Amino acid sequence: MKRVSWILGVVLAAASAPPAGAQWKPNEKIEAYAISGRTGIELYESIGENGPKVSLGRTIAYTTFDLKWSRRYVPENGGCRLASARPHLTIIYKLPKPSGPLPAAMQRLWDRFIAGITAHERVHGEMILDMVKKIEATSIGLTVADDPKCRKIRQELTTRLAALSEEQRRKSREFDRVEMSDGGNVHQLILALVNGE
Repeated sequence: MKRVSWILGVVLAAASAPPAGAQWKPNEKIEAYAISGRTGIELYESIGENGPKVSLGRTIAYTTFDLKWSRRYVPENGGCRLASARPHLTIIYKLPKPSGPLPAAMQRLWDRFIAGITAHERVHGEMILDMVKKIEATSIGLTVADDPKCRKIRQELTTRLAALSEEQRRKSREFDRVEMSDGGNVHQLILALVNGE
């Protein structure tokens, strides 16, 4: 039996922007994709055939997000100030789900596997949330001189946000590298599912 390995990925949706200051909470959405099989290896093979496609191929699961902003720009003394920036964030988890009932022993193995995969993906969700909070902190109060039409400030904001987005992606890649390395948490979850441990 050949060993096949798929990686978990994070796909980042494009961000746009809004006002700040007030308390807000992200929304969460779980999207399931159907897999089939009654044994660990059958389920894992089905994940490989049906898992979401991302840049590097099929994944077991991934976390993405939809981010929109309500922003208020205020012309001030010939310049422009970003007075408020409120995020509207939905974190989306894409996870596998067996399409039919499993034997009792397999159901226990599956429950442990999917709980571990879900916990892994929620770490990615926390990284996304942290990035959005940093964007909010960087945005509110940003001032650009000689910008009465509030155009330059948007360019400045885009530059700052690109750096925060890249930092989040780097952290996410590093987390996956550790989790999916030989002996890593995700690797152990896969082995336990496939080998019935």
